[in-house]
Amino acid sequence: MTLPFSFAPAVRRRFTVLLTRCGAGAYLALAVLVVICLLSSESFGNSQNLLNIMRQVSYSGLIALGMTFVIAGGGIDLAVGSLFALSGVVAVLAANQAAGLSPSPWPAFALAGAAALTTGITGAAINGTIIVLGRVPSFIATLGTYSIYRSLALYLADSGTLATDNPLISAFGSAELAGLPVPAWFLLAGTAFLALVMNHTAFGKHVCALGAGERVARYALINTARVRFLTYLTVGAGAGVSAFLFVGRLGSVSSSNAGMLYELDAIAAVIIGGAPMSGGRGSLWGTLAGVLVLGVVSNILDLWGVNVTLQGMVKGLVIIISVLIQKKEAA
Repeated sequence: MTLPFSFAPAVRRRFTVLLTRCGAGAYLALAVLVVICLLSSESFGNSQNLLNIMRQVSYSGLIALGMTFVIAGGGIDLAVGSLFALSGVVAVLAANQAAGLSPSPWPAFALAGAAALTTGITGAAINGTIIVLGRVPSFIATLGTYSIYRSLALYLADSGTLATDNPLISAFGSAELAGLPVPAWFLLAGTAFLALVMNHTAFGKHVCALGAGERVARYALINTARVRFLTYLTVGAGAGVSAFLFVGRLGSVSSSNAGMLYELDAIAAVIIGGAPMSGGRGSLWGTLAGVLVLGVVSNILDLWGVNVTLQGMVKGLVIIISVLIQKKEAA
């Protein structure tokens, strides 16, 4: 039985949109990569190793979810790694300050979480203000705040590592729920929620319209300044939450190394997930696949004993190949 002529193209378009939203291509690449890893390393399929991969990718993954909105809206954020470090430093300082005021660990726990989230959102708001009101290109604006936020983190921590001994923070960041680390649950829940926002709300549609063409979006009466500003708040909130979970995992944060290259990992995950750098569309589930691809690549390179100095080259090749595949599909 053949479909009516007018009906078949509509079904194909609907099916294509569904595959794009789910990041089908990225998951296919992930499946192939996992099979290769399982065949080449006995240790890869170990349950503890897989849990470690999920835990490790969760921190940059939460940032990548917000980066999906920024890139879909036609922007870029190079400052999130530094903002992550600053949020972690402020969280530890807040926890240690509260510890001296109350013997209970709960006030320090709450204050540290609020401090990390507030710092992330505030830093992102500054980025958004510079870009929207100052009309500075996002690349230049966030390149500047990349240095500013890292310098502030170094100054507040005296260029060292800050630690907290709050038992609640450590327990929360290291806990597992139903066999998965808590940070991984945050990543999965964040993906599901933000996918709904991207695909089923006016804001998500406006973000994609902005990335597809700002002038056309204005003609459609979309408040482009507000939409662009909110995309940066989204990635800032992700950086704040991620920093708090990271502090809980290690019980400390390094002002010089924390969040290093997280911005590049986030951007790479979004690209691997199928979003074009020119903006106009983005897939949260595709970004999750991109995060997992990068995590699996890093893990298997360690298991293979590849020199750590060469691992960045492999990641770079993965990104380039992903972009080339997208260009071929677009053609």
